[in-house]
Amino acid sequence: MMTKERFWVVGGEYSCLAFKTLKNGAPQVMGPYETRDEARAAWKRISDETRSCATARYAIATEQLTLPH
Repeated sequence: MMTKERFWVVGGEYSCLAFKTLKNGAPQVMGPYETRDEARAAWKRISDETRSCATARYAIATEQLTLPH
């Protein structure tokens, strides 16, 4: 078996600075991205767009896929 990684940018606007509950209930999900660099570029773009919102937070998540030979 082979493994492959895919990357996602997840997050959104939270209800407070404790970052426990998203305002809209569900996270914003962007991706999948084939490389960490692509995900980092998307993360930087969304982080820059929401810079003025203190309760916005985004992160890069990694998904491990197991592929047959």
